[in-house]
Amino acid sequence: MKLSKETLGILKNFATINDGLVFRAGNVIRTCDPQKQILAETVITENIPSDFAIYDLNRFLSVISLHDENTEIELGDNNKSAFLMSGRKKTNYRLCDTTMIKNAPEKAIVMPSVDVSFTLSTTDLDSILRSASVLGSPHVAVTSDGSKIYVAQLDSKNSSAHSSQIEIANGDGKKYNLIFKTENLRMVPGNYDVLISFKGIAHFKNKDKPIQYWVATEVGSTSQA
Repeated sequence: MKLSKETLGILKNFATINDGLVFRAGNVIRTCDPQKQILAETVITENIPSDFAIYDLNRFLSVISLHDENTEIELGDNNKSAFLMSGRKKTNYRLCDTTMIKNAPEKAIVMPSVDVSFTLSTTDLDSILRSASVLGSPHVAVTSDGSKIYVAQLDSKNSSAHSSQIEIANGDGKKYNLIFKTENLRMVPGNYDVLISFKGIAHFKNKDKPIQYWVATEVGSTSQA
């Protein structure tokens, strides 16, 4: 089994969500943060032969980087080890039991009713996250006055804090203020179709890559149809 550059890039992103990762047999990989606020899913071009788990995903990726791009990964007996081989070099990397990885999801989330939808460009996503970082904003809110939809960077618990907003789309008459923790927006850069339910969950689906995220809204979010 060889992991492509694209797959390795996504795994680096997944490592920011959960230190560990369970690889399930097939071509779908999912991860969830320890607080169950973020679920991410991707479909890869490779086929995983059987279930196995990595306790420290960043270390595993670093070990792969010690080899060349043609590194072959072979699972050992009972999936207790992974052998990384390239040229004359061979590394024996110890795996862990799948039960040791907390909140390793086996299924994707089924979205409830969708109340808000818009497209978020890679330019706007980058602007939003950079603004939140510069302003020190712990929250990002999707808000609407009924006529326009905005994404704001703010501190929802401190009205005197720095804030900023960007207009995203036309509204549909609904008024709402849907709050997310900035730290939970860990998407790989790209263009996203965004669906949000007033029941407390948002779905971010990348328009160009087979990767998607579900992120929970925070206490204090309000909505009015």
